[in-house]
Amino acid sequence: MSIFNNRKIYIFLASFISILMVASYYYFDFVNAKKYEMQEENYKHQATDMHSRVAQMIFEKQKATIAIALVLSQDQRLIDEIKNRRVHRNYYKALVKKLKQDTEYKNIWINIIDKNLNSVYRSWTNKRGDSVKNVRTDLAEVIKTKKVLYTISSGKFAVAIKAMVPIMESNRVIGVLELISHFNSIEKGLKKSQIDSVVMLNKEHTQKLQHPFTETFLEGYYIANFDVPKDKLAYLQQEGIENYFSTGYKIENGYIIVSYPLTGFKGDTLGYYIMFKKLTDISTDNEEFFIFKWVAVGFIIILILAGMVNLVLFYLLARQKSYIKNIIDSSTNIVIINDKEKIIDVNKTFFKYFSKESSIEEFKDRHGCICELFVHEDGYITRYIDGELWIDYILHNPDKPNKVKIIYDNQSYYFSVGVALVSEEKGYYSAIFSDVTNEEMYKKELETLTITDSLTNIGNRRYYKIKIEETITLAKRYKFPIAVIMIDIDHFKRVNDKHGHGVGDSVLVEYTKLISTMIREADIFCRMGGEEFLIIVPYADLQKGAKLAEKIRKKVADHKVVLPITMSFGVTEYIQGEDSEHLLSRADEALYEAKANGRNQVVTR
Repeated sequence: MSIFNNRKIYIFLASFISILMVASYYYFDFVNAKKYEMQEENYKHQATDMHSRVAQMIFEKQKATIAIALVLSQDQRLIDEIKNRRVHRNYYKALVKKLKQDTEYKNIWINIIDKNLNSVYRSWTNKRGDSVKNVRTDLAEVIKTKKVLYTISSGKFAVAIKAMVPIMESNRVIGVLELISHFNSIEKGLKKSQIDSVVMLNKEHTQKLQHPFTETFLEGYYIANFDVPKDKLAYLQQEGIENYFSTGYKIENGYIIVSYPLTGFKGDTLGYYIMFKKLTDISTDNEEFFIFKWVAVGFIIILILAGMVNLVLFYLLARQKSYIKNIIDSSTNIVIINDKEKIIDVNKTFFKYFSKESSIEEFKDRHGCICELFVHEDGYITRYIDGELWIDYILHNPDKPNKVKIIYDNQSYYFSVGVALVSEEKGYYSAIFSDVTNEEMYKKELETLTITDSLTNIGNRRYYKIKIEETITLAKRYKFPIAVIMIDIDHFKRVNDKHGHGVGDSVLVEYTKLISTMIREADIFCRMGGEEFLIIVPYADLQKGAKLAEKIRKKVADHKVVLPITMSFGVTEYIQGEDSEHLLSRADEALYEAKANGRNQVVTR
């Protein structure tokens, strides 16, 4: 008989171990799949962020370079020199030196062209007087349209970021001022984010170089940045640089590698900006949340830079209002000019959001100030905040994440707002509204996901930690009692072993719904993990907490939907002055005693 019993034990153990191994395999396979999925999503998000960041940095540098060129193009000295074809080289050498000392433009070049596309002055060479008509179609386009143009271009010396502004006299084009900047400041900016850069020019344009600036080449491709890491060049040579000519990303050798195409005036690809970032430098703790924070910081920096550029543009507006208006209208952000009380002017993007009105006058008939549409909601700016008008508040707090929420035509929008003084004499201010609706909605969705149990849709352990601290703080202030009820499903492991995890999940969902119908709206119901739950009951002492627990215990025992189950309960009451960990520990001890005494009962402590 003993042999028979031993055999039954062996069969049971073997079956149990087999089931455990199979379940463990599928469990770890599921965990690894989720981990891989999250990792891939994080890499995809990181690649998009790196791609967007270099694009935005190039765009910001183009805008800032245009702003400088616009100011220089109004200099009467330059106009006279173009007309007389006599340029004082020392003046422009001193100007370049000044820019190098006081700005991030450490290697800017100045190119002056007359209306016939003949070179008048180049800051980087003594050559002048030659015609660029057959090689510089972009300069011809500036003269033809009388409009500014910014692009990426390559020539005899390097691939560079170029800003071209027509030089005007009496509404006639007499020449073009071109400012040429390089990728070094962008490379340094990305380096601060642990991103290494390789800027390369394709073979077709490399062959046209006569005086390569860096004198660095790789497999027939010109490398345009000075401080390129040698190990990255060696790796690209080993793997073949042409394998990285795509807009996607690669995970290799402990790095995420992302390529950004550098397109020219005609939309052709001149080369690629290849970026390397160590995988260990990518956050894995609440990855989406931290990425969002850095994007938000990036938006703030962009707003500050955009505000500085707009100050220059609005200064020029006094003399060339219609000309600058075209530049402002090209912005993808909403730009509003106002005098603190009412709107003066807006750009075209404004009507993309406020499309019910066909003109600014029609909008002002309904709303004198855009602030009338600001929604009163925590975390967002309203018309008056901290005793200040919203414009003054943003001016005095430029480093804060100043955001507004607007509901218009039953649609909610979120904007990051920057304000700058345009005209001190008239008291005009520019307000730039950058649409961050997707980011804000994503943030809210992410915050909800981090505190919600995915199976039962009630609060999770993280949500409990937040709410118990909030409730204890209120209890200390207003002197009300708190009851805490710890709940554990009896013999739940048997449910999973006998009926499978699918049935086990159904039990958890069904009885969570049942308990939710028995508690007040003010009570806080959380799943602490596995089959363990907890209820925070504000304004209830130990007796009321025990009464509620007993009521739930009986209801659960009688419910018998999916499977008949019972539950054990540990109830305790908050003692003034104790911390949340001690409170939870006492409730857990009471629950342990209920289980030790035979389960399906309520124990208080």
